[in-house]
Amino acid sequence: MKAVILLAVLALLTGCLYPQDQRDAQHGPNEEQLERVQNAVTQFQENTGVLPIATREADTPQYRRYPVQFTQLIPAYLNEPPANAFENGGTYQYVLMNVEETPEVKLIDLRTVRTIQELETQIFSYRSSNQYAPVDEVVGSELLRLDYEALGYEEEPTVASPFHPDHRLPLLYTTQGDVVIDFSLDIQHYAEEYGLDGYEYGEDMRDLLTDHAPFVPAYSVPTTLTEEGGTEFLEGELS
Repeated sequence: MKAVILLAVLALLTGCLYPQDQRDAQHGPNEEQLERVQNAVTQFQENTGVLPIATREADTPQYRRYPVQFTQLIPAYLNEPPANAFENGGTYQYVLMNVEETPEVKLIDLRTVRTIQELETQIFSYRSSNQYAPVDEVVGSELLRLDYEALGYEEEPTVASPFHPDHRLPLLYTTQGDVVIDFSLDIQHYAEEYGLDGYEYGEDMRDLLTDHAPFVPAYSVPTTLTEEGGTEFLEGELS
């Protein structure tokens, strides 16, 4: 996991050396590129009966479980990975959802990984001296908000939402030692924007985001809306 994070950060830093037009191609979701990969995946499955995915452990979180393996698609189905793909120096990882029914290509925004890594480094440093992480409050089952001042932050670290250009999303900490992203703000916005057709209060609503955007809420925990309009974290697997 740490190696993957480091590679993602290196790719991000390398991207800073590219001209602006190439950085734009790498840093933005591109409908044409998504469609090209989707068509390649569909054709590959029709011809081979399997999906072009990298092997992952069964307990890999659901939104990261099925990364597209471009080496299986090149050169018969694609000439090269998309410009914005991690494999081509970009900032997105292409993954599949709904693999048992109709596989759908989605994106993980790897730019969030850099902030997660920085926070994990601060937590590791603090725990090496104190044997525990500094907890500010409990916000859910096995889910904590950290005392960021104790970790050396002047303000709470956040990540840019891939689902809404104006949203900054907070980071939380699980009792298993994972840093996760709180997508509550995005879920509330999408519920207001698109409604809750097919969803019920009390169930995980993260797929409400994937229903209307090319991204997945990776590095998150199950989250639901309450009838009062708030959000709650549910017990369930990290994604």
